[in-house]
Amino acid sequence: MAEPGTARLTAALAGAGVSWDQVADCRRLTGGTFNAVHLVSLADGTRLVVKIPPAPGTPLLRYEQQGILATEALYYQRAGECRDVTVPDVVAVDTADAAGGYLVMTECPGTPWPQLAPPPAGPERDELRAVLGGQVARLHTITGTGFGYPSGSVGPLRETWRAAFLDMVNAVLADAETFAVTLPASIADILEWFDARAVVLDEVTTPVLVHFDLWDGNILVESSAAGHRIGALIDAERAFWGDPLAEFVSLALYGDIERDTAFLDGYRGDGGAVTFDIAARRRLSLYRAYLYLIMWVETAPRGFGQELLDRLYGRVFQPLATAFHDS
Repeated sequence: MAEPGTARLTAALAGAGVSWDQVADCRRLTGGTFNAVHLVSLADGTRLVVKIPPAPGTPLLRYEQQGILATEALYYQRAGECRDVTVPDVVAVDTADAAGGYLVMTECPGTPWPQLAPPPAGPERDELRAVLGGQVARLHTITGTGFGYPSGSVGPLRETWRAAFLDMVNAVLADAETFAVTLPASIADILEWFDARAVVLDEVTTPVLVHFDLWDGNILVESSAAGHRIGALIDAERAFWGDPLAEFVSLALYGDIERDTAFLDGYRGDGGAVTFDIAARRRLSLYRAYLYLIMWVETAPRGFGQELLDRLYGRVFQPLATAFHDS
């Protein structure tokens, strides 16, 4: 039997109607860098995942400072309405600030894709990527009434995608200044780089719910004697209302989505519309730069170790430097 939970974990379970005497086991899950995540097994066999945000006073990026768990809950609630898409069921959510917030959800089956041993390869991998593409296409039918982060953490929802996206860029650059993060160019030059290219964002007129963190680690895969299947899509904290094309940056993290023909076949086969013309590639370059800025700037408040910093320097900082110095 697990030791009694922390006060915040106990309060989160109480919010879901679970008392500590119903808990058969509880363990902290590793791998995340923001929330504390616990897997709780109940005496009746139910398994819950409980997310608890950092304690008050923890350094946070601006988009993380309010409503991040409510955003994740919103994503699961809306995504759960899509055909053949598995996400956690929201059991309870408290949208209070870090002093009292929590998200309790059902455990989903599967293992994060990078942890599969051996990983799916060849035709089996292609089939999984095609299924994933179909799921993402269906997710991209979820639309909203304005652009930006649902929580309003970096500003209110905007009528145009260009305005919302530039709000987001300005926020992460302000974070870089707050945490004295070394950037590959000056903040003024980076803003000028985004502004000079932002006209292509005006092509986006419908706000679509974008996960924006669908790298392989947030894709659970079930394994059985019959093979592999997509178990669930998780960790939707970064979700926003925006351009569905932005999704492809994390789906091909450090790579090129145009090379993932199996995924794109599945995406198009389930109704997803995407054409990689000059404007689309320019939009992708903006979204990649924004994601890489988040990944680089968050190294400071997270206190990442040198090994991870060195890896991100090569994968994130140097590509940003190349982009920002490209006239």
